[in-house]
Amino acid sequence: MPALCRDCLTQFDDGRRCPSCRSPRVLSHPELFDLTIAHMDCDAFYASVEKRDNPELADKPVIIGGGKRGVVSTACYVARIRGVRSAMPMFQALKLCPDAVVIKPRGSHYAAVSRQIRAMMDDLSPSIEPLSLDEAFLDMTGTQKLHGAPPAVMLAGLVKRMQNELGLSGSIGLSHNKFLAKVASDLDKPRGFSVIGKEETARFLRDKPVGLIWGVGGVSQAALEKAGIRTFADLLRWEKPDLITRFGGMGERLWHLARGEDKRRVSAHAPVKSISNETTFFEDTSDIDLLDGHLWRLSEKVSDRAKARDLAGRVVTLKLKRADFRALSRQSNLGDVTQSSDRIYRTARTLLDTVVDKGPFRLIGVGLSHLGSAENADLSDDLLDPYAAKRRAAERATDKIRARFGDGSIVKGRGIR
Repeated sequence: MPALCRDCLTQFDDGRRCPSCRSPRVLSHPELFDLTIAHMDCDAFYASVEKRDNPELADKPVIIGGGKRGVVSTACYVARIRGVRSAMPMFQALKLCPDAVVIKPRGSHYAAVSRQIRAMMDDLSPSIEPLSLDEAFLDMTGTQKLHGAPPAVMLAGLVKRMQNELGLSGSIGLSHNKFLAKVASDLDKPRGFSVIGKEETARFLRDKPVGLIWGVGGVSQAALEKAGIRTFADLLRWEKPDLITRFGGMGERLWHLARGEDKRRVSAHAPVKSISNETTFFEDTSDIDLLDGHLWRLSEKVSDRAKARDLAGRVVTLKLKRADFRALSRQSNLGDVTQSSDRIYRTARTLLDTVVDKGPFRLIGVGLSHLGSAENADLSDDLLDPYAAKRRAAERATDKIRARFGDGSIVKGRGIR
């Protein structure tokens, strides 16, 4: 059976240890060197970056997230052992892990590290579909001739390079389609490398819970359980028309996934539909100065992400959530596209002024949508605002200073209220 040493990348026949370096980190599978669709997922990415940057945190439980009213963005594996999970309310996470070190997210720093990882993936294949800062699909079809090694070897080399050069670990899932590659990458985290071959697909899926399907959350899972569907074996008993009648468009997708079928291609040019950022307050607030300060900070984050992707948008959205969780949303169509934090903020502030309900609010968010190329962004001067061009020039200068000295090197007063 084909085998691969994940430490020295030696290829050999099946064995418990590598014949070259004697490492027990051996991966073997009948289809190991034939599969080409992969999913790479960094291990507890945000927390791992913080631990790398501060070695004193190495053995401590680390949670990345907001205050007591916020949610967990990422938890390291030490905190996960205590039951902490992503998207968990912070107060609940701190009850489970009261000695955790809580760190506010450093979005721009994580994005910079993500770009380093992306550059490494670019060396492997032109077909990369990022899902977020810390995970992506890779289509390695046809790359064996280029690299002189099967995709599995190159993927093992990728995570080895990430560890050696960046001090970060990742897990690989390798299969014959995106659905199964994503499933495989979660099977053996952290520092995992799992394979699901064509021949074993039906056998592997049969007794697995349908919650394994990416996108099937709590509401969908409850609807499936109501229909008596808990496992893939339960799904297989349904005819396609019946699933479609019961679950609409999702029914057809479920029918195919139950059989391990996924015809989606890895798309290197999957469009980003929107960019947004939001924050949940420690305490509900109606303080307009406080809301204004958060608006500026969130607008800067949205702008930074748009600039990093060379995108601009024409629709700005303001999101508010009351103490009773009732959501309010307002939008403004700018006519032309922008990536300017100043323009995003001023538009969002105008939208805030139109909200009759003045709170108190527990959450505020800003979004930019109807995205396209930034080539023609912010070209037209605002005739009603003679200082707009000067502010944009100042913003470009600020961007250069931050790029050189860091995000905290220059801030506006309104952003620290």
